[in-house]
Amino acid sequence: MSTKGKATSFDIAHLTGVSQSTVSRALRGSPLVSEETRQRIKAAAEQLNYKVDKNASNLRSQHSGTLALLLFEDPTADDSHINPFFLSMLGSITRACAQRGYDLLISFQQLSYDWHADYADTKKADGIILLGYGDYLAYRDKLEKLAAQGTRSIRWGAVLPDQPDVSIGCDNLQGGHAVTAHLLEQGCRRIAFLGDASSHYPEFFERYRGYVAALQEAGLTAEAALQVDANESTEEAGYNAMAVLLERGTAFDAVFAASDLIAIGAMRALANRGIKVPDQVAVAGFDDIPMARFLNPPLTTVLQDTKLAGETLVDNLLRLIRNESVETRLLPVRLVVRRSSQFGA
Repeated sequence: MSTKGKATSFDIAHLTGVSQSTVSRALRGSPLVSEETRQRIKAAAEQLNYKVDKNASNLRSQHSGTLALLLFEDPTADDSHINPFFLSMLGSITRACAQRGYDLLISFQQLSYDWHADYADTKKADGIILLGYGDYLAYRDKLEKLAAQGTRSIRWGAVLPDQPDVSIGCDNLQGGHAVTAHLLEQGCRRIAFLGDASSHYPEFFERYRGYVAALQEAGLTAEAALQVDANESTEEAGYNAMAVLLERGTAFDAVFAASDLIAIGAMRALANRGIKVPDQVAVAGFDDIPMARFLNPPLTTVLQDTKLAGETLVDNLLRLIRNESVETRLLPVRLVVRRSSQFGA
């Protein structure tokens, strides 16, 4: 603790046993600090005759000319821990920032880490772009806290009716419908879906809803036995989901995987059983990651325009920073048909 000179927020932190960032949040009335802790910090500040440095506060409020991109770590076969789909998104966001005169600060986000508070405190960036988040229902609490403290943030993800933040996402419903309609056109009638079909993973759920809608339009019903959860967008999750489907013994002639990585894992599981794609089972994915076109057979999938997505995320975040109105938005998708879904190809 300081022994001479005016008291600092670090002195308050030492006296109260909390972090300096918690002291800063409490003194500016952040909703992230409990009322009990706030009162304890306020009492310590009065005891130490602490005065807020308004010049420093004003300096911290100035724009940094930097945006932050926070990536959720995904389990991957390599050391990147980045879903291949987000790699192309990362490139488009970086270029969009450079073209608009902004630096980009890139960091991983840990769901157990208090990143939503620390970025606001340190003023490292004027706003935050969020890519990936795992279980949405578990993540939503952090989005609510970001909104409550006034942090300018925008998320790539599903557009939901009760979401606390602004998001930009692709039209997952239309994409799921397009894939399923294509498989039906190929003559498939028992189409399996590999991917979570619940509000925990809203992108996958929207793709599932598109799948169900296309089946219903064809006079078919989605069967519970033909849906297997794959909560992670990984090859391993796809392999395991396909293993479960095969163990059920339920007949199927096509597979719609909620992501390309899940589809790749599923294709590997089918190959291990001696089941040929597309001769015996048609397979389609979602995302159009670079690997999809180089598979054998090349993978039918849904293309998300990552260039448009990156530019839209950056432009809308800058509008939020300028206190302009911004609405959530769905970007169009496009079905890319390749040999994995074409019988006799």
